[in-house]
Amino acid sequence: MSDKKKILVVRYRFIGDTILTLPFLKNLRLAEPNAQIDMLVAPKSGEIIEDCPFVDNFIYFDTTRKHKYENGKEKKKSFWHYVSLLRKNKYDKAYVLKRSLSSAILIFLAGIKDRIGFDTEHRGFLLTKRIPYDNNKHESECFLDVLRADGINISDSKLENTVNPVSAEKVENILTENNLSDKKLVIVHATATNAGKLWDLKNFAKVTEYLINQKNVNVIFCGTDFDYDTYDRMLKMIDVPLKSKPLNLCGKLSLKESLALTKRVDLLIGNDSGNLHMASSVRTPVIGIYGPMPFEKWYALGENNILLHSDIPCSPCGLRKKCPNDKLCLKNITVEQVTDGINKILGS
Repeated sequence: MSDKKKILVVRYRFIGDTILTLPFLKNLRLAEPNAQIDMLVAPKSGEIIEDCPFVDNFIYFDTTRKHKYENGKEKKKSFWHYVSLLRKNKYDKAYVLKRSLSSAILIFLAGIKDRIGFDTEHRGFLLTKRIPYDNNKHESECFLDVLRADGINISDSKLENTVNPVSAEKVENILTENNLSDKKLVIVHATATNAGKLWDLKNFAKVTEYLINQKNVNVIFCGTDFDYDTYDRMLKMIDVPLKSKPLNLCGKLSLKESLALTKRVDLLIGNDSGNLHMASSVRTPVIGIYGPMPFEKWYALGENNILLHSDIPCSPCGLRKKCPNDKLCLKNITVEQVTDGINKILGS
């Protein structure tokens, strides 16, 4: 019988949040080189870090179908299924990076002795070590605070993801088939999970036209099959001929393949969403368009990014109420700001 220490990390749902655990996982592995480190993730967003070398096993937490981007392929399971599963695995310690009450209840019922997490949603009594959550600090640093509070030194806080080589090969084949393997490539990402984060689609249409006709680069769209029609509508807003046709890969790539494509391109332009964190995790420059969410908490990490946001009294509102100013925080960001950013990153 093995006496190897067993540690569980809990952070399921949402691509960006999942990616931002990577510095936490790296430092945990450095501190616990011989431990078994498992991670409870969502069935979709968890794929984005599946090739992370710091985790031994991923457990896919698939109990609801409320979020259209997080539906697993298999039949959903009950909350109690996971209580039983985690009990059988006999973990010594759990880091509960998800801030919900239900995630703390799950770990408590699983009988894990050491339960370390944020003191949020009145759940502190379920934890053996409570960590204050700082709403004004970047989310990746909040995760690292959990390790610091547990006596673990942070030696490397950089965000680094691992691209699957099979996925990279598939992406390269797609680019070759479309005569794009030797071209300058830009991903335009005009969608987001929450409609309150969306920059006007007409603005993205103007940016796309500028990229193709003025900068002579090739544009790629990627996302889920839910996003495909958005880009068709966007292209109809362009009333001049385009020198090249954008490649719409929405619904045609897995998350791993999307990550490989993101690493392969020269720039990603998009709304505040997980795709900006994807790009930053593989060192692809981004032009990010930020609106109602707290910028200091969710900005894309990296030295070569251009991140646009408005400094107005009502921002950030965190999308907690209906906007009385018709999304002024987003309307204040102009197409010219984005095209200036394009020139800085791609050259004029």
